[in-house]
Amino acid sequence: MKAKIAVLAGDGVGREIMPEAVKVLQAIGEKYQHSFEFVSADIGGQAIDKVGVPLPQETLALAKQSDAVLLGAVGGPKWEGLEYSLRPERALLGIREALGLYANLRPAKVYPNLVDASTLKREVIDGIDILVVRELTGGIYFGKPKGIEKLPNGEERGVNTEVYTTEEIRRIGKVAFEAARKRRKKVTSVDKANVLESSELWRRVMIDVQKSYPDVELHHIYVDNAAMQLVRNPRQFDVMVCNNIFGDILSDEAAMLTGSIGMLPSASIGAKVGLFEPIHGSAPDIAGKNIANPIATIASAGMMLAYAFQLDKEAEAIEQAIVKTLDMGYRTKDIQSPGTRVVGTDRKSTRLNSSHLGISYAVFCLKKK
Repeated sequence: MKAKIAVLAGDGVGREIMPEAVKVLQAIGEKYQHSFEFVSADIGGQAIDKVGVPLPQETLALAKQSDAVLLGAVGGPKWEGLEYSLRPERALLGIREALGLYANLRPAKVYPNLVDASTLKREVIDGIDILVVRELTGGIYFGKPKGIEKLPNGEERGVNTEVYTTEEIRRIGKVAFEAARKRRKKVTSVDKANVLESSELWRRVMIDVQKSYPDVELHHIYVDNAAMQLVRNPRQFDVMVCNNIFGDILSDEAAMLTGSIGMLPSASIGAKVGLFEPIHGSAPDIAGKNIANPIATIASAGMMLAYAFQLDKEAEAIEQAIVKTLDMGYRTKDIQSPGTRVVGTDRKSTRLNSSHLGISYAVFCLKKK
């Protein structure tokens, strides 16, 4: 198979972790006879510094012409003073909207060797395996009217509007139910139907969608209770389907159950070209220190193989390589524990370090031939 992959490293640690994911994909290509073409472009703060906008037309054109997009992270304090429409984070909303990516899939599961890295008790989080399905192009982030306006009395008023149509809810519901069919066949729909009309519609449409999936259970939960239950009894959840803002918040909470937000990948799908990225940010406080955890980006590359190219065997090989590396005791600083070896993002600081996830995987693939 041949595929063109747009590589958008972005800002901060994105520029350090992206090469590790590319190494893994190159190893996959060598073992399974796939030809991956990697084409890089700027996005976020790096693009602002060069051309004045966070999402250059050249970058968007590359994304549309590629078979998939692998993204690092964007943003940082350097650009926080810019006009809101020109900040690095606007590139994320822009590229998702331009590519028509309405569904964001965020898995949150605990690797056996990292159970003790979580701030929660072992008996609470051991064995959790949750998939948060977040609606990505609607809701309060895109609804209109929006903005900040002056009032006659001189005060200002900020406005954001939560808006969903039946079709927007139906299509994200289908993604959640299809995913559940391949898992434990349980969907929990998160809403606030007791006070929000948009959530009332959300619940009604989810009930209607479930009629086409009689083999999948559907449960409803208010978002405040969902936040509590994620830390009280996370094992009760299989697939959680949420609107844009609820999914944004709850997926980050679910990520921390696993011990580190640096561990978890995501896939944004729904159109011809999917976008795959770690859920963490650019982490400017640790950028350039060779301590960033590359696992989330490597796992995002695995999701790309599965969802963009239907290469399930290759995606599983990446997953097993991550498990193997953790089993061997290698850790970046964010997930260290007694008896493990703390390593860096690449091979500059230690002989064997977290690029072990890329380099040793290539060796592992060759040995398995």
